[in-house]
Amino acid sequence: MNTIKTIAEMDRSSVLHPFTQLKEFATGKIGDPTIVVGGKGIRIEDAQGHSYIDGFAGLYCVNIGYGRTEVAEAIARQAYKLAYYHTYAAHTTEELAILSDRLVRMAPGKPSKVFYGLSGSDANETQAKLVWYYNNLRGQPKKKKIISRERGYHGCSVISGSMTGMSFYHDHMDLPFPGILHTGAPHYYWGAEPGETEEAFSKRRAAELEQLILREGPETVGALIAEPVLGTGGITPPPVGYWREIQAVLRRYDVLLIADEVICGFGRTGADFGSTLYGIEPDLVTVAKGLTSGYVPLSAAIVGDKVYAVMEEAAERVGAFSHGYTYSGHPIAAAAANAVLDIVEKERLADRARIVGLHFQKRLKERFAQLEIVGEVRGVGLLGAVEFVADRHAKRRFDPQLKVGARISKAARDRGLIARAMPHGDILGFAPPLVVSEAEIDEIVDLAYRATKQVMDELANESATA
Repeated sequence: MNTIKTIAEMDRSSVLHPFTQLKEFATGKIGDPTIVVGGKGIRIEDAQGHSYIDGFAGLYCVNIGYGRTEVAEAIARQAYKLAYYHTYAAHTTEELAILSDRLVRMAPGKPSKVFYGLSGSDANETQAKLVWYYNNLRGQPKKKKIISRERGYHGCSVISGSMTGMSFYHDHMDLPFPGILHTGAPHYYWGAEPGETEEAFSKRRAAELEQLILREGPETVGALIAEPVLGTGGITPPPVGYWREIQAVLRRYDVLLIADEVICGFGRTGADFGSTLYGIEPDLVTVAKGLTSGYVPLSAAIVGDKVYAVMEEAAERVGAFSHGYTYSGHPIAAAAANAVLDIVEKERLADRARIVGLHFQKRLKERFAQLEIVGEVRGVGLLGAVEFVADRHAKRRFDPQLKVGARISKAARDRGLIARAMPHGDILGFAPPLVVSEAEIDEIVDLAYRATKQVMDELANESATA
């Protein structure tokens, strides 16, 4: 039997870890890997017996919590029955047909068909290809540019990584690719002009989008891709009126809207989808994460009827739809997704996220809003963020070298809470499983508060001795 030390050594010598400082990991400067061995509810356990509250649901995905045997049993049943078959040339399985019908009935907009992948990144690659394909088929071969937003996150493959609006996903990777454009982030706290209301800010962001489309030429712009709530870019809900104004611009210039629901979908915002909550009517919808609660990999590009009708009409002229993956619509993943969505519906987890989310947002504001290093407390449903600043009155950021957000995240982890230090700022992010209780919310907020106070004391001491 392998020891903890043996597993750590094998890992260090053979695994290329994402978003890990490679030299520091290789030399042991950042310590051994955390070997996760189990989980139950909102908690995980490592090989050394330490228990952690997972305040980020893995990566926003374990919505139903850890250890749900119903999903494991559904996976096993399908594996015993049929572990794999492809979906090319009109092959299907029972679980896949059931899941697809379910998604078409529940998704926002006017959904028609579902195409499957394994991650949000590959689903957004599919969405880009669909935009290009759709416009080629309807005789508009120049209408291909895709607009994303600064601080938007849409994956880190080639086109999805280009659409992601954070520079560190591009640096040294030859991204973004040509034809991917970016417009301003919908973050009122940092983006508003003095005295500007949220409504006025939303109108200005929409006007900037319109100016970008006109500058590029409406005949060249095919789509806007956007999350209903910015996720990795800071967990930022949209300001008042934002989606109304943005959609008006898109309709004016015949620009498709891709709603990236990878984080928001299946209840996290307190509604079935973020689009539902904010009155968004997308042409294409991307889902992943909560679709299977991370139990197995699965993503989907949900195609609206406007796009699909053009595809079907052109089929006699262009032939087969030439896009697909070996594992598209994998039967085990489909079985897992159906089991997860059964739980989401039976336990009314969207309603739970809304109700417990109100308590969560209230507790975050009660504990953090008055701290002198807190600039903004924000969130919706069971998404939350606290942004730290050096001067809250002047809205002055901390020196990045101080790594305030990362230090608070580490201090929380030392207390048994996983809360994420978000990029592009000193931000502590939360996205607990949707099964979290109000008592567990209180524990999460208390642990984060104590971690913050610890780092505040450290900063005061460092300033005094500087």
